[in-house]
Amino acid sequence: MKLFYADHFVLPLPPGHRFPMVKYSRLRERLMASGQFAAADFCVPEAADDTALLRAHSADYVRRVTQGALDAAEQRRIGFPWTPEMVERSRRSAGATLAACRSALASGCAANLAGGTHHAHRDFGSGFCVFNDAAVAALAMRAEGLAERIAIVDCDVHQGDGTAAILADTPEVFTLSLHGDKNFPFRKTVSDHDIALPDGTGDADYLAALAPALDHVFTHFRPELVIYLAGADPFEGDRLGRLSLSFDGLAQRDALVLGSCRDQRIPVAIAMAGGYGHDIDDTVAIHATTLLTAARLLRSP
Repeated sequence: MKLFYADHFVLPLPPGHRFPMVKYSRLRERLMASGQFAAADFCVPEAADDTALLRAHSADYVRRVTQGALDAAEQRRIGFPWTPEMVERSRRSAGATLAACRSALASGCAANLAGGTHHAHRDFGSGFCVFNDAAVAALAMRAEGLAERIAIVDCDVHQGDGTAAILADTPEVFTLSLHGDKNFPFRKTVSDHDIALPDGTGDADYLAALAPALDHVFTHFRPELVIYLAGADPFEGDRLGRLSLSFDGLAQRDALVLGSCRDQRIPVAIAMAGGYGHDIDDTVAIHATTLLTAARLLRSP
């Protein structure tokens, strides 16, 4: 099982910035220390090129990001100041999901140790998201003839508004979003299947909502590839989450999604998506559990 990681994921940010950028390097360290992955399982992804990005984003937006032409308001909307390192990080993150999809189609499962940048729209970024890696990857798999029907299963606590908007006219890519109803973005975009949950939703109600949605995806849409956004932010200890899932509930969520992919023999590429725990170690532990669950359920013999 390949895990795609680049040091570029850890973007230098101004002091006091609320994004927990260090979680990516700590996740890699934790997985390496787990004894469940070999050094060769960790792969450095290539940066997504313009050909890949332009399937999901406008030429003007890609140009302005690349050339540093975003104005102050656009940078505030993204949540990161523009730097050359921000551009490289964003391209590498999209490239990692591209690589994870290709690897999953070959071996059954692979993961991007970052990604899940689902608030990026065709012509603007938002909510710590510059390029929409899931949309870029889904459209690339179709363009390259590697997969025709793709499902994006988004379990980040925030609705995947950018993904839904970019893929609204692509019926061959199914967008499922399970998210907090009253959380960001406050103006939602309609996905193929949205499940909006009230504040404080706990393990039992969350899993009861997810199970039939997955059954619908696999029974009626019949994807050839799943891209799973395994956000850690539905956790009860998340600063931005507003839901109340426990560690065990999130592990059950992962087992439900990944076990369904295994049972249906559908390759799955995993992206980490959000996670803003009061204790960053909690966020890292949740992300690590997702990947250890994937290794247990889906690793090739």
